Amino acid sequence: MKFGLNAPAHINAWKDLEAAEDLGFSSVWFYDSQMLYSDVYATMALAAEHTRRIGIGTGIAVPSNRIAPVTAHSIATIAQLAPGRAMLGIGTGFTGRNMMGLPPVALADLREHVRICRALLRGEEVLYREGKRERWIRFMHPDRGYINLKQPIPIIIAAQGPRAMALAGEIGDGWMAPVSAPAGFRRDLEAVRGAARRAGRPLDNFSVIMFASVCVLRPGESLASPRVLEWVGPMAAVALHALWEASAVASQLPPTLRPIFERYRDEYVGGLDLPADRRYLKVHEGHTIYVKPGEERFLTPEVIDAFSMTAPRERIIATIKELEQAGLQEIAFCIPNENAREKIEELGREIVARY
Repeated sequence: MKFGLNAPAHINAWKDLEAAEDLGFSSVWFYDSQMLYSDVYATMALAAEHTRRIGIGTGIAVPSNRIAPVTAHSIATIAQLAPGRAMLGIGTGFTGRNMMGLPPVALADLREHVRICRALLRGEEVLYREGKRERWIRFMHPDRGYINLKQPIPIIIAAQGPRAMALAGEIGDGWMAPVSAPAGFRRDLEAVRGAARRAGRPLDNFSVIMFASVCVLRPGESLASPRVLEWVGPMAAVALHALWEASAVASQLPPTLRPIFERYRDEYVGGLDLPADRRYLKVHEGHTIYVKPGEERFLTPEVIDAFSMTAPRERIIATIKELEQAGLQEIAFCIPNENAREKIEELGREIVARY
């Protein structure tokens, strides 16, 4: 099992990554959400400059944020700084889109974006379309130190719904899975692998990665403790935001949790003193970074349990081992920017070192 980190793109995130390498973490993935965080590729460039071994990826890049040639060019530039360590995680988008009041991009657009990026990253010419115009494009100077195409740059598809998971198997070099219990993860992975087999794609080097919010409970500590809320509350609140956006996350909610989320929708969002067409600006404030005042009362122990791996150390390790047996290859722990070094060191000490 490989252990990684995923975090909002903060321009100073590099300061914590040397410690992460020394603690055995093998990757770091940065969120691409232009209205919330620092620029993802600037963040990755500094991370590349200040690390030696750790893989550096987008988690995830959103096709509508840049045209495909720019996405390919950006990740190939990171590969020039960190040869063999650059990874392109890509998906239809959550807050990168919702923060501007827009829905995720269509799967057809994701497919086209990946088609162009893959060809360019292989050093090939590819037909690029802009409206009704079609033009052949390629990187002109791949051997002059501007970019690096010498080592393969894997394209990992983030996917949750059935159609998106099928696309991940069909066109991806790997699948970025949502956090789920081992039985559900095993079922979804088989669907992804089945799509890959039908497309004639080899599975030998197919990567399977899960992002997970994790907090190791201390003796006598409960899911309602302030420390737990600080650790995993920002990511648990993401599920609240997803419910309001009617995203794929909300569609997978356990029925027992639905009343809590309906209260959030009606009481918190419905109570915002904002026009209905601007409420998304407040809903997504603090997304993955902090819990907004008023949201904490909806982050019940049931919600924390459903949307994080918060448990004693032995139980967390046992769950990860079950996921590994089901086919998971890497788990990346979600790290809010606040007190990131402390969280990285604790997870390295409590989970990575003891696995």
